[in-house]
Amino acid sequence: MSDTPDGPRTGTDAVEAVRGVVVAIPPGAVLSYGDVAELAWLSTPRLAARIMALGMAGADVPWWRVVRADGTLPDHLQITAREHYEREGTPLRETDAHWVRVDMRAARWDGRVP
Repeated sequence: MSDTPDGPRTGTDAVEAVRGVVVAIPPGAVLSYGDVAELAWLSTPRLAARIMALGMAGADVPWWRVVRADGTLPDHLQITAREHYEREGTPLRETDAHWVRVDMRAARWDGRVP
């Protein structure tokens, strides 16, 4: 039996897969929505973003570890996310355009579980 689905996941399977990926991201690391979609076998990063935005993955998941491909989050999440990033030692880049931006080169998780 294979661990990979026959096609892209949908519905409850997609939600569970996203949750599994997000929970596995170690402290101080991040993934983009595209990375989450790839690891969860979803058809599009938008589905991963929707699952996260609607809280379908659960209130207890480390949501701040999933960011846009450019390392940013929506403005309303930045203050709380920064507190998590500083506590976890997540590499950040200061910019004029955003209050907080993750350094994707340094912080992107490779998806391997030790």
